Amino acid sequence: MKQVGIVLLVVIIIAIVLLAGLMLWGRFMLHNTEIPVKTQLIEETTPQTIMTFFSHPDDEIAVGGTLLSLQEAGHRLVLVCMTKGEAGPTGGLVEREDLGETRAKELKEVASILGAELELFDFPDSGLKEIPLDNLKQLALEMIEKHQPDYVISYDSKVGLYGHPDHVMTSKAMEEVFLENREKEGFPVKKLFQLTLSPKQIQIALKIAPGFQRNYPKVGPGLPVPDFAVKTTPYFDTFVKMMEAHATQQEVFRDLLPYREETPSFIYSRIFDREYFWEAK
Repeated sequence: MKQVGIVLLVVIIIAIVLLAGLMLWGRFMLHNTEIPVKTQLIEETTPQTIMTFFSHPDDEIAVGGTLLSLQEAGHRLVLVCMTKGEAGPTGGLVEREDLGETRAKELKEVASILGAELELFDFPDSGLKEIPLDNLKQLALEMIEKHQPDYVISYDSKVGLYGHPDHVMTSKAMEEVFLENREKEGFPVKKLFQLTLSPKQIQIALKIAPGFQRNYPKVGPGLPVPDFAVKTTPYFDTFVKMMEAHATQQEVFRDLLPYREETPSFIYSRIFDREYFWEAK
């Protein structure tokens, strides 16, 4: 019996070492160690208002862990979404003509999980490049005036994370409003944070993610290099619930988080364990 116990102990130790090695290898492959990692997006401990400004239902998932950490810290969250996402995949769950309303309901469920206020508009999905930029800027300014956010989160204004024109237009509108007004008295936004990826994540995505391969620009500077990352591991289980709420968009999430469904969450949450941001200046 003693020998059996020793063998079991050795097996457990080997398993732990292999598991730790796998997680360290995964982190090395995905993350650049020179980029600082924080536990929170902002430093204030008094309640602040953070507003997201995105194009589609499910865009908020890209910063889901960060939003959950802000919720836990007691900050007010406002989600602004420009379209109902009617041009996205249906997942085989609804008819095409019903997709917009279905995705609106999915986003409302995510807002409920986050305890967030929701502003959902009905601009044409995949048609924002046809909307005058000044119109989008006016809406961005109206949302700022209405909700008085201390901080705003968007995609970057050059690539839109992976090349989606809607992302670019929405983010460009918010960026221009922020840069044009940040020095004006009474303008509430202290900082605009734009979601980005680490250089290593971009390299991996271009190898394995069809959406990146199709749409990421082949020339130009690409995504901005992150200023910092936010640690998201503690929020992974709730983050998965947010993703599952977008039932029609599971195909999209396989691009965003490859092999998640095949990997134990304990491991996955410690490899895909951070979200990257660049501060608009």
